[in-house]
Amino acid sequence: MKQFSNRYIFMFATVMVVIVAFVLSSAALFLQPMQQRNAEVEKKRNVLASVGVEATAETAEELYDKYITKTLVVDVTGETRPGIDAFNVDMRKEQRKPVGEQALPVFIASFEDGHTSYIMPLEGKGLWGPIYGYISLNNDLRTINGVSFDHKSETPGLGAEINTTEFESQFINKDLFQENEFRGILVAKGGADDDDPHAVDGISGGTITSKALEAMIYDCLVNYVEYLKKNSN
Repeated sequence: MKQFSNRYIFMFATVMVVIVAFVLSSAALFLQPMQQRNAEVEKKRNVLASVGVEATAETAEELYDKYITKTLVVDVTGETRPGIDAFNVDMRKEQRKPVGEQALPVFIASFEDGHTSYIMPLEGKGLWGPIYGYISLNNDLRTINGVSFDHKSETPGLGAEINTTEFESQFINKDLFQENEFRGILVAKGGADDDDPHAVDGISGGTITSKALEAMIYDCLVNYVEYLKKNSN
């Protein structure tokens, strides 16, 4: 009787494990398209935010199609790489490749007043996890039109402040070049000089995240320098 009971318990447990595994895998497969669509919508919202277009989950796709009039992928020499969908490029994966093999997406936004913005994705490492975002440049391809930053797990009230309007708005009209040399943007601890076109105020108490964001901007955009120089107005 005891042997039968043990066998019964073992068989029951095995059946339950199989059933639970089947249910979980089925649920994952069922939810995968929905999760993928949500990720695409959020990406479109972030791209638009870098050019000052606020979109909701409901309006993101319509506004993206309205304002993002062209996408392309370039390489470190500034030449276009045909046959690659810029929207589907995973920058985290690209950064693991040698620089010469990386696909570099560009999103071009056009507005009713004739203004054009060039948007590039950013990907880096913060204090506690990934930081990322988008930066848009004006027609001159050297001054910043806007930025959109975000993070996975930076400290609330400190490094997490990178995605606040107060911090992001400092980058507008800052110059990535000094004369004709690319230099990025200094995120200055203790504050930047008001008349410095290449620097913004760092986050009080968030020095490590501030410097990580500074490095992210430089490390990502330096690969676009040849493209920016070839296409600047």
